[in-house]
Amino acid sequence: MKTAVDWVAEVYLFCFIPCYWTASIGGTYGNANLQQFYNLSNFSTFLLDPSTATLYLGARDAILAIDTNDLTKRAKQIVWDVPKSKQDACVAKGKTEGDCHNYIRLLEFMNSSSIYACGTYAYYPQCVTIDVKSFSLKRTPNGEVEMETGKGKCPFEPSQHYAAVMADGVLYTAATSNFLGTLFDISRATGNEGERIRTEQSINWLNDPEFVSSAFIKEDPNNPIGEDDKIYFFFTEVAREYDLYTKVKVSRVARVCKGDVGGMKTLQKRWTTFLKAQLVCEDRISGQRYNILTDVYTTDVREGDPSSTHFYGIFTSQWEREPLSAVCAYSLEDIKKVMAGPFKELKKNCENWNNPEPIPSPRPGQCITKALKGEGFESSLKLPDKVLTYVRDHPLMENSVMAAPLLVRRGVTYTKIAVSHASDSQGGDVVLHLGTDRGQLHRVLVEGQNTSILLESPIFPFQEPVNNILLYKGRALVGSPQSLMSLPVDGCEQYSSCETCALVRRLGCMWRTKAGAPACVKALGGIPQGAEPEDPLGRCGVGEARCHPTVKDFRVMTGMHVVLSCEQLSPRSCYWVHPDGRHTWQRHLEVMVSSDSVGIYTCFCEEGGREQPPCRKAEYQLAMDAPCMGVVEALTGTRHVVAGYPVCFFAGAFLGCLLYIMCVGHRTTHMPEKNGRDFLQSSDTPLSPSSASLLSEGVPLTEKRNGTLNGHSVYGNSGGHKLPESAVNRAVEVDGKEPEETAEQLEEEMTSGMDEFGELKNPKAAPLAPFEESSI
Repeated sequence: MKTAVDWVAEVYLFCFIPCYWTASIGGTYGNANLQQFYNLSNFSTFLLDPSTATLYLGARDAILAIDTNDLTKRAKQIVWDVPKSKQDACVAKGKTEGDCHNYIRLLEFMNSSSIYACGTYAYYPQCVTIDVKSFSLKRTPNGEVEMETGKGKCPFEPSQHYAAVMADGVLYTAATSNFLGTLFDISRATGNEGERIRTEQSINWLNDPEFVSSAFIKEDPNNPIGEDDKIYFFFTEVAREYDLYTKVKVSRVARVCKGDVGGMKTLQKRWTTFLKAQLVCEDRISGQRYNILTDVYTTDVREGDPSSTHFYGIFTSQWEREPLSAVCAYSLEDIKKVMAGPFKELKKNCENWNNPEPIPSPRPGQCITKALKGEGFESSLKLPDKVLTYVRDHPLMENSVMAAPLLVRRGVTYTKIAVSHASDSQGGDVVLHLGTDRGQLHRVLVEGQNTSILLESPIFPFQEPVNNILLYKGRALVGSPQSLMSLPVDGCEQYSSCETCALVRRLGCMWRTKAGAPACVKALGGIPQGAEPEDPLGRCGVGEARCHPTVKDFRVMTGMHVVLSCEQLSPRSCYWVHPDGRHTWQRHLEVMVSSDSVGIYTCFCEEGGREQPPCRKAEYQLAMDAPCMGVVEALTGTRHVVAGYPVCFFAGAFLGCLLYIMCVGHRTTHMPEKNGRDFLQSSDTPLSPSSASLLSEGVPLTEKRNGTLNGHSVYGNSGGHKLPESAVNRAVEVDGKEPEETAEQLEEEMTSGMDEFGELKNPKAAPLAPFEESSI
């Protein structure tokens, strides 16, 4: 005989399993090495030495040196922890014990033989020098570690945002400069003491920023203008140019000149070349703007040519509730054009008719060039006060650096990005290596205006977020707070399908027979022109199969709310064709099911521009009458999750509870006779809820007259027969009598009353409590 648990399990299996299904695309990486460090944690900083293939990792209280050629080799380790007294002082200031350690946040090469390292040091940032050859900390003559203050170089908190870059042995940082984390500086943090300068403490310069990245761009030493090298900083801050009730965040790029030494009187020990502009990542078709920058990768399209530098950024939106990620690319030339454009005039009052200030000469914010040196301005110390005053009050540019997203993903949160170029590309085709907050690595191919997913693979256990990606000699070094993974970047063998192999043909991959089985292999010497058909998928025997998806059949019911997803990586427009022939221009379609809404829904998206016909991306057929009440499909990054409506849940829960009550009632009727005679308890013994009698406090006795309980008839559990009126009314007389006498009299009356029903057997063995429990 099946128990209640068995029935409940069957109900859940019947109702929930058919209505829930998940599937993920992508494959696993071959030839990958995973290294986990069980005695160390919080790896946050990567530094690669290409000459020795050594990777330096900053962790909590330690710095590691790892041979990237063999991750299984034991890593060298430097322990740099915090004394117990410092930890106690940190905790006394209100910080947690876990945060009061030394989290290594900065590792930069000072030169070929020294590394500059900084850590939080229990909310008291400190910096040290590491000797590369011996891999040890530099010490004083008495043997102590030689440390210097890390204030303004390294964050105070382990999780604070910062950016830093070393330019010709001098450190430039963007970080907080006080314990509370309320002051922010972009500064030249090392070098000659007289040349250490920083930003002005003004919300016009920095307004609650979250620093993301920095880059050192060297100019061609032979350029005719004599342009100075520059340092670029990327961050998100609260915009002052928007007069709204809510705080609007915007992405910024700021730049300073390496030769800037500050002003003589105005802007003394402050940047005289600090300019910033807004980065706009916007889908112009839909108007969707992604305003929060989370990571930036700097790369040269043409190696050794600084003018070909591009910045690839990961963006999200502050107004979206669900995870959302977009990737936009900006060229250095576009940023330079904006920095050379008009300045934004921030109004200080309501007199809008005031004309903006005229721009003085020489142009504020520019680096010292050969032309300026010829005019007598040999350094920023020589610049006039009117020029310095203007740049102090006008750090923001009027125009924005515009870009359209290369990639938009809903349901996915990208945390890190790295970019590699196709082997035969002329600069337009790149591969995006994107790490997620769930320990996955996505590879996306961008060919002109088309975007294709190559691989999506989980690489870390326990869904550890990816916090570092380095590309080196055909491999990707991917880090998380607990692990390090080395996996191939250029290998064609990792693409397991002919369709995916055809997409990466520009990477030199071809679908061929290898060892008697078809496989994606590297073409020796590259793919010759004309060797591949115009449609590379034709070799796979599918032709335009990517535009002929399988029709998905969904069973629905009237009144259900269905969301149909259309997967489109690029930001180009998509539209739906409804069963009645009308069109809706949107990505995801919401349908309220009715008799008129069933039929076939097809999603078309533009792929190669308006000159090419749209590609059919998804097709659904909605039909009435569903065993599990219908489905809802929600796009969650790389997965399509199909789930039953909550009605199925409540139906299963109701049936489960009903079966449980039936089983409990069945068991109660077979209880021993002595339990049936215990229905009247003394006032010192509370009645249990499962055996409440007519004398329970939950229902007053005065309301239990005439065979009713608060207006409801009292029935037995054997057939619904009404109890004799005298048996129920007799309960009123219980008050004031001895418990034993009352129990005997009441039982006799009820027993005699029950004899009137011939179908009830052995009435004395049937206790009163089960009768009332069933009736209630």
